[in-house]
Amino acid sequence: MPDALSDLLPALVAFRRDIHAHPELGFQEHRTAALVAAALKEIGLDVHEGIGGTGVVGTLRVGSSDRTIGLRADMDALPLQEATSLPYASTRAGVFHGCGHDGHTTMLLGAARYLAGTRQFDGTVNFIFQPAEEGLGGAREMVKQGLFDRFPCQRVFALHNWPDLPAHHVATRPGPIMAAADKFEIVVKGKGGHAAMPHVTPDAILAASEMVGQLNTILARRIPPMATAVLSVTRIAGGHAHNVIPATVNLGGTVRSFDPVIQDRIEASLRQVVEGVALAHGVAADITYDRYYPATINDADAAAAALAVAAKVAPHIQIAPEPAFTSEDFAFMLQVTKGAYLWLGQGANPGEGACSSPLHHPHYDFNDAIIPTGIRLHVGLVEAHLKAS
Repeated sequence: MPDALSDLLPALVAFRRDIHAHPELGFQEHRTAALVAAALKEIGLDVHEGIGGTGVVGTLRVGSSDRTIGLRADMDALPLQEATSLPYASTRAGVFHGCGHDGHTTMLLGAARYLAGTRQFDGTVNFIFQPAEEGLGGAREMVKQGLFDRFPCQRVFALHNWPDLPAHHVATRPGPIMAAADKFEIVVKGKGGHAAMPHVTPDAILAASEMVGQLNTILARRIPPMATAVLSVTRIAGGHAHNVIPATVNLGGTVRSFDPVIQDRIEASLRQVVEGVALAHGVAADITYDRYYPATINDADAAAAALAVAAKVAPHIQIAPEPAFTSEDFAFMLQVTKGAYLWLGQGANPGEGACSSPLHHPHYDFNDAIIPTGIRLHVGLVEAHLKAS
């Protein structure tokens, strides 16, 4: 692999930096998807476009086996202003590849190029380039539009760069690896009135303030101590003048969890707390609770198989000691077919020149030095699952 892979790297790095400079938000990845589709067609894959909006699937069949595997990369960028001053920095104000999806797309495309050239497997590989991972559920849309009916996968895998791990290190775990993500919006409704006459004006600000305090007791007093979850109120807004009690106050926040039973209990408790405080203060409260991403749950056998492959291509592997509270819509794919989600370390190593900023940070940049390791992981997963006889 080293010689063939080294020949691919300059073009892949250029590709990665090109799409970094031209980021696109979820379901708007028209340029990126077109570049991916063209590259897959150039190497002879069967290419299918427009799946789940702007998704692309390239299929490579070798031999006669009916075994199948899927490899997924996400293509979308974030609504975030880049602050890196790199020569290939985003050319689009307020849009930025601040999570490394440009690198994920590049590594999967590199694996497709390599496998199309070597063809050292027996079966079918589906290269899945997914739109709209960042909160919009692109994976869900691909699944709804028949992704795994049209492109069956006995196993499906995805990689995500992980700045907290040293470059080239690989980690995953059986069971939960990423949290379910819920978001809530609460509109507290009073009557509004003069601040000098609070006795005739139900105080939406006071009620909202008590709600914030009470919501932060839910995990401590209503959820079993051994459960793992997070509830954060992240936004509160209301009022416009020093002498006016506002008629409405808006609250918002997020809940992260791994167990659907705990998820149910938190939502029920949130509704009880908000309704009880509202009643006590003589205000009304409208609650919108959206479970937008389920927990990402790795199949134990698939996770073990991925670590076995990683042990051959990475300098260090580990079973992740705990899941992350960030979320991932690859969860929707794992609800349909068995597979695993892996973390590929990209923490800057001396001489590699990569920024070690965290994901979703204005100074983040994907570490191009890990592209070969990502390609080797993808290729290893295919060659292990579709081992030629």
